[in-house]
Amino acid sequence: MKENTTLFNLKDTIEQLRICVIIPTYNNHKTLRRVIDGVLSYTDKVIIVNDGSTDDTSAILETYSQVHIVHLPENKGKGNALTVGFREAIRQEYQYVITIDSDGQHYPSDIPVFVNALIESEQKNLLLIGSRNMTQDSVPKKSSFGNKFSNFWFWFETGIRLTDTQSGYRLYPLKHLAKKYYTKKFEFEIEVIVRAAWNDVEVKNVPVQVLYDESERVSHFRPFKDFTRISILNTVLVTLLLLYIIPRNFFRRFKKKSFKDFLREDILGSDDSNRVKAISIGLGVFIGIAPLWGLQSFLSIFLAITFRLNKVLAFAFSNVSIPPMIPIIVLASLRVGYYLIPHGTKDIILDEFSVESMSIHLLQYLVGSIALASIASVVFGVGSYVLLSIFNKKTK
Repeated sequence: MKENTTLFNLKDTIEQLRICVIIPTYNNHKTLRRVIDGVLSYTDKVIIVNDGSTDDTSAILETYSQVHIVHLPENKGKGNALTVGFREAIRQEYQYVITIDSDGQHYPSDIPVFVNALIESEQKNLLLIGSRNMTQDSVPKKSSFGNKFSNFWFWFETGIRLTDTQSGYRLYPLKHLAKKYYTKKFEFEIEVIVRAAWNDVEVKNVPVQVLYDESERVSHFRPFKDFTRISILNTVLVTLLLLYIIPRNFFRRFKKKSFKDFLREDILGSDDSNRVKAISIGLGVFIGIAPLWGLQSFLSIFLAITFRLNKVLAFAFSNVSIPPMIPIIVLASLRVGYYLIPHGTKDIILDEFSVESMSIHLLQYLVGSIALASIASVVFGVGSYVLLSIFNKKTK
């Protein structure tokens, strides 16, 4: 199966791999026929989900007897249409589905890109997302911004960096998807890839073409409503990540490794790069100096786990605010704050410093401590990176 699909018939390959194409559609009669005809030139294993269209979609679909069509009585959203399509594909015993939008932005000629990527991958537990060129002039700015926003949160929630997480042109491994989903509209396409990644599905991008023809394309994305729903979903996913996924993964790694390897790799982080170690030190210093009294230890470890940094270094340097250093840090913060806020007090004597004095100069202290923490974290982070780099060169 490692041979390139150009060596044999693509249709046979798609059938052997048990792949079908799902086309969810809602009121895209202008582009629907072109998309269907394009897909049929590569495979007749097609499922079309008509999501309650009220235009000429039903009449167009009546002319295609060779494809499987599911008509939904009312429009319930793209996520619901895809879920219905997945269930039908599973019922027909397909292993993978390629989803392609019916608005004409995707090129059916990119279907071989997904098939080849699946064949060439040793990992068959694979979810592929078509990566569009979002920098071209025809791409709306709101789409480009939304994609960057989505990419960031996907990385935060999974640790996987992708160039495109919003493209609807995808290949899904049906057996490795969740059995139930909680979203039914556009946010479904975020939920499905995040939960797949959490379940050890390999999520990757493959390059695809894109066409934004505003004269034909009909987008049903409602910026305010759908962006709000996506934001709510990301809030829920981040909560699940922090309360369940991170502790679960931490426990799984403990079970899979010897105690020595677990201590060295997951606790001490001895295999971390100089960059990760330097950022961890900078984070620890910032938390230690910032006005977060009583929370430094918790926050340093929590944030190090969340951002996949070195937990030991972050924790160790957060203790820069040990009792002997507290008066020095407080006074240094007040002095920095003096230069940043109007009407600050320059000369504050240690012997005269008290809780009452602190309350009087609270704003000066808060502003100064955050500024001091930022400066110190950069200095310690950059300095440690330089020292670690020099030390590593010498040891090599």
